[in-house]
Amino acid sequence: MSIGFPEMAAIRLGFGLSPLMPPPADAAAVLTGPANAGPGPEAMTTAEASRIARTFREGIKARREGRPEPPESIAANRQLGTLQVDDLRRRVIRAVDDPIGFGERLVQFWCDHFTARAINKVNIGLGLAYQDEAIRPHVNGRFEDMLFAAETHPMMLIYLDQVSSRGPNSPFVKRRPDRHFGLNENLAREAMELHTLGVGAKYSQKDVRQLAELLTGLGFSHDEGFTFKPALAEPGAETVLGKSYGGNRRGGLDDIRAAFRDLARRPETALYVSRKLAVHFVSDNPPQDLVQAMADVWRESHGNLPQVYRVLVTHPALARNLRAKVRQPFDLTVTGLRALGVTGQQIAALDEQMFRRAVWNHLPVMGQPWNQPKGPDGWPEEAGAWIAPQTMAARINWALRMPRLLLPELPDPREMLVSAFGGTQSEQLSWAVPKAESAAEGVVLILASSDFNRR
Repeated sequence: MSIGFPEMAAIRLGFGLSPLMPPPADAAAVLTGPANAGPGPEAMTTAEASRIARTFREGIKARREGRPEPPESIAANRQLGTLQVDDLRRRVIRAVDDPIGFGERLVQFWCDHFTARAINKVNIGLGLAYQDEAIRPHVNGRFEDMLFAAETHPMMLIYLDQVSSRGPNSPFVKRRPDRHFGLNENLAREAMELHTLGVGAKYSQKDVRQLAELLTGLGFSHDEGFTFKPALAEPGAETVLGKSYGGNRRGGLDDIRAAFRDLARRPETALYVSRKLAVHFVSDNPPQDLVQAMADVWRESHGNLPQVYRVLVTHPALARNLRAKVRQPFDLTVTGLRALGVTGQQIAALDEQMFRRAVWNHLPVMGQPWNQPKGPDGWPEEAGAWIAPQTMAARINWALRMPRLLLPELPDPREMLVSAFGGTQSEQLSWAVPKAESAAEGVVLILASSDFNRR
């Protein structure tokens, strides 16, 4: 099948084709997308997240003490209960209205690569701030800047228990010999294993421990904010992958930044993260020449992400592997809305109950509850993780229900077939859709098809 670049780019790099806007004309157009993926005016900040958290905790304290809960605490409790839904709505609106889609897809990828989720209700706002402060500002920049921002963000410090880590020989621990304070290696381990070098790279447990010691002193609380406390930090130099950081006079964040910069520029990191990008956008088993070409540019440019993206967008492997990837539920949902001609304005106008019924409620049953991956390795990429009898039934149910909830009149499925696929659909689907007995049946055939569920 011969496919033009615009259709291929919309399907593989964005959120599919839309009858309301043309697909990106060429690679240059696609590569403008990441520059528009920065935080919007509605962005959450750590300061605001902490304000909400403190107000919420005042209500908890009042209930414990038998006092009436302050009205502002009741409001904060209610706000924390809907923040995740509001976040999904914002993400859907941005993705539906994005004429390119590549930037929002990259936000999806990097949020998953640097998974950090709010486990407790009090930190839900912080989880939103993490996306807006650590990920979005760096999508079109240097990997080392995103790495440092993500690893040292309050949400990551809480998620991977860095806030409980103490240098074994720090002044704080030495003054409390009976308290059994210890080193927490979670952040150091995931920074090396999941975020930079990858499993199997040539680093040792000693390297992990040395990095963990270097990270001591980092902390956060909703009362104090982000802190680096020298009294909690392990004194002296730490040696990570043969390089010393800190010396007798610890430089705090400067030493930590230098260590993350060096990890970001390692050849193992270039190969590992380039492969992850290729797996996400191209194939569960991407061609080695693509991965190598991305890694080569990564090393030459010191992790300049726009240059790495250019290799991905222009490589012939992208067209050769059409429909090699199964759409994850969020991806499928946005692609379906775009194919139906739904706009961000329409999504914004839905009341909360209708938005939950049309969008929010479908994600968990399809296997992807919003912002709730099971572990720090994020969502799986392989097709088998998403295509099973139960989740396939959920996808079909979504195709049956969602269009009727949102649209007073369904599109003509014969026209939708053309606008949603741009001629890339299979012969079987081209034959079946025009024979549908109703518009509803034809739309379901499209949305539930293997063609639509893959990119």
